[in-house]
Amino acid sequence: MSWGTDLWDQFENLDKHTQWGIDFLERYAKFVKERLEIEQVYAKQLRSLVKKYCPKRSKDDEPRFTSCMSFYSILNELNDYAGQREVVAEEMGHKVYGELMRYSQDLKAERKHHLQEGRKAQQYLDQCWKHMDNSKKKFERECKEAEKSQMMYERLDNDINATKSEVEKAKSQLYLRQHMAEESKNEYAAQLQNFNAEQWKHFNVAIPQIFKNLQDMDERRTVKLGETYRSFAEVERRVIPIISKCLEGMVTAAKNVDERRDSGIVVESFKSGFEPPVDFPFEDFSQNIQRTGSDGTIGTPKTEGGKPDPKHPISRTKNKLWLFGKKPKAPTLEDLSHLPPEQRRKKLQQRIDELNKELQKEMDQRDALNKMKDVYEKNPQMGDPGSLQPKISETICNMEKLRSEIHKNESWLAEVEGKHGSRGERRPSADVNHHAPHGRESPEGSYTDDHSQEHRSPPQPDPHDFDDEFDDDDPLPAIGHCKALYSFDGSNEGTLVMNENEVLYVIEEDKGDGWTRVRKHSGVEGYVPTSYVEITLEKNSKGAVTYI
Repeated sequence: MSWGTDLWDQFENLDKHTQWGIDFLERYAKFVKERLEIEQVYAKQLRSLVKKYCPKRSKDDEPRFTSCMSFYSILNELNDYAGQREVVAEEMGHKVYGELMRYSQDLKAERKHHLQEGRKAQQYLDQCWKHMDNSKKKFERECKEAEKSQMMYERLDNDINATKSEVEKAKSQLYLRQHMAEESKNEYAAQLQNFNAEQWKHFNVAIPQIFKNLQDMDERRTVKLGETYRSFAEVERRVIPIISKCLEGMVTAAKNVDERRDSGIVVESFKSGFEPPVDFPFEDFSQNIQRTGSDGTIGTPKTEGGKPDPKHPISRTKNKLWLFGKKPKAPTLEDLSHLPPEQRRKKLQQRIDELNKELQKEMDQRDALNKMKDVYEKNPQMGDPGSLQPKISETICNMEKLRSEIHKNESWLAEVEGKHGSRGERRPSADVNHHAPHGRESPEGSYTDDHSQEHRSPPQPDPHDFDDEFDDDDPLPAIGHCKALYSFDGSNEGTLVMNENEVLYVIEEDKGDGWTRVRKHSGVEGYVPTSYVEITLEKNSKGAVTYI
């Protein structure tokens, strides 16, 4: 079916229909806009909900229970789910609503053009009809005037009283009117023929083409609506896999809830390390009362002066019976000795880890300042090397303070753990990776540019640190070699004497405590400060690197 042939006379109705089509398209666009606004509000509310219930404390302060961790995982998944709702809103706004509004503007412009063409064609046909109608009316008037002139001529010609001049005048008037009528007839015939031709062209060519263009436009509008309906659904469908993963993540989080593990965490968090209290001994206050032989009283062990045995365990647990009473509040001490042993150990270890992190930051800052100073020395126009010295000195001072704090806390930790002498159990010391660059930092960690100051006495190692290190029967293979940058007296047990520029074999790398195990050519082994030597490891050894 074609609008051009079947609806050739329905211009006004087609005008109304095409306007309704555009209105309907814009109404659907408005629906999509409100739909995406709902998605945006929903996503925003979900994110606010997640933020409200997310932990506001640091991760170290948060409970480590599986139920809590699973809930936080669910919150994370819900946050991702909210993100997918935002994606839906964004895609709807871009691919559906935005496309519809752009297409609506194009439709309006196209419809306006086609209707203007139709109105122009109709106006031209109306103009042709007017010209034809005017020529027709003129032809009708001329014919009537010719008839009147003929009647006047016949009346005078039959009148015997009429003069000859009057008859001739009437005859001339008749010929004139007949001529004008003939011309009007020819003009009318030409206008009629032209109008009929334009009318046929109008209803068989111009209007069908215009209506066909309107029909194509309306059909494209319908197709576009179908496409946007599909896009509306596809936007939702594309996020379903990710939403499914979010939901699967929530289910997995639910499965990760472990009541046994949570109970263990409670024990680990609050275990004091104390032994449970033992039975109270019987304290007999009737020792000085004389008893008769017939007295059937059961005797009790005597203690001197009627006092409880001071070696009895009750004397050591008397102040620790907090099971049903309120635990006495002890003052907070620097060494955390007010805490139960297990809790004290955890807090000390945590403090040591934090101090080590701060120390590493200071060391990185020191290295960066030294590199910057080298650049300034090589390129004086870039800056004054001396301006960096106060900051370098401050950084080295901070490092020494941190090392002192770490050593103090490690001593307290060793006291808690009861492990003092084993090197293998020794925790990383404060001298982690502090390999002094030649001519920059002396073994004590102080900065100097004077090479004459590089031979200061090294830090004295703890003699207990090297117990049981040389009990192996088979010697360790060499993994590299090193060159002594400074002399070392090796006065402590387990250390090795070395001279400046002496070459030694490296048989064990620095484990983070600032000491390297080496062997002389004579076969004597021992430890030397890592900062005193320049180490070159073999290429085939694990983690081969050069320390300076």
